[in-house]
Amino acid sequence: MTTSAMTAIHQRLSVLTPTERRIASHVLADPQSAVDNSITQLALAVGTSVASIARFTQSLGFSGYPDLRLALATELDRTASDRERFQVSESDVSRHDDALTTVRKIAFAEASAIERTARQIDIDVLETCVGAVRGARRIDIYGAASSGLAAQDLEQKLHRAGLVAQARTDLHLALTGAALLDERDVAIAISHSGRTLEIVQSAEVAARAGATTIAITNNPRSPLARVCDLVLFTAVSESTFRSGAMASRIAQLAVLDFLFTRIAQADYDTIADNLQRTFNAVTDHRID
Repeated sequence: MTTSAMTAIHQRLSVLTPTERRIASHVLADPQSAVDNSITQLALAVGTSVASIARFTQSLGFSGYPDLRLALATELDRTASDRERFQVSESDVSRHDDALTTVRKIAFAEASAIERTARQIDIDVLETCVGAVRGARRIDIYGAASSGLAAQDLEQKLHRAGLVAQARTDLHLALTGAALLDERDVAIAISHSGRTLEIVQSAEVAARAGATTIAITNNPRSPLARVCDLVLFTAVSESTFRSGAMASRIAQLAVLDFLFTRIAQADYDTIADNLQRTFNAVTDHRID
């Protein structure tokens, strides 16, 4: 599956050159202009050279400017259809929006984040991750702040499935735990930016110890993506009221659900039994 043009721009903003960031800002602010204009016209509008536009296009992973224009046109058509479905005129929340409009815009943004992530997920990498987790003696999961909540969610799922998993949201526990892993183990590191120092360091220690390392990040060129054996990408675009911590959470949870569900499907009888047994164990602690 391929990443959308707008997502590719958001994911790579931190590693673009100043000139490329100026082009990116123009395209993000008015993607229709890139669809309507030739490469020469866009260069004039941005105040840069045709060669810079070409390099920017290639840095996003497109073979040329025509491919970028086609991808943007397809994405704009899909977004317009989705906005009509959610009854919103634009996706970003304004300080002046009423409650109904705010709810619709957030629903639109979160549904879009899941759909974009699902469209661009690498199925082969996902299946390799599934095999690694299924065969692991132990699974350590690293995450901080909002990504720490995602780590705890995966820990709970894997624990109930009968796998030995632990979310490490404290840096010292993450590092000391990572040092005790070996080739029989898996470390899953979650970071929207892929630049959170504690998470990158924990993944590095786990890798040196011999564990298979899996990154879940929105940034394909981040330090975390570089140090891990396997990478699953989210596809999130940030906006005024939806910072990285907010916007990433729903996409991260979707990726973790993809991973866990494939694990459960592969060991269906055992995991289904474990899930039922753990459900039964807490049933008596509910109030009728």
